[in-house]
Amino acid sequence: MSNNNKAILEATNAAIAEGNYEGFLSFCTDDTQWTFVGDKTLSGKESVRQWMATEYVEPPLNIVANLIAEGDFVIAVGDLTIKGKDGKEAHYSYCDVWRFRSGKMVELRAFVIKPEVKDETSAG
Repeated sequence: MSNNNKAILEATNAAIAEGNYEGFLSFCTDDTQWTFVGDKTLSGKESVRQWMATEYVEPPLNIVANLIAEGDFVIAVGDLTIKGKDGKEAHYSYCDVWRFRSGKMVELRAFVIKPEVKDETSAG
């Protein structure tokens, strides 16, 4: 089960990279719930679809450092670059905890931070 869920997450990440958001959503349950810890919660596939339409003006660049699967859960750790409506890029580091049900993504708990840019010239 774990390896299957891991393969599904890899396929959905590939769909996002290609801008195939509906392909991605086909792997989500209708009652999927996404919680961006400390920010907001999206309830249902339509809510996620609307969020993606505004947040993913262009497909994001997602660099996955680690995928860890156990039972119904897959944890992804990585870095994300998203281009906003203004054309500026924003960089984030994340840890996503996905829960699967019957081969579909039913829940996401996303821990997303904007990494601090270190000044290489300052004494530390």
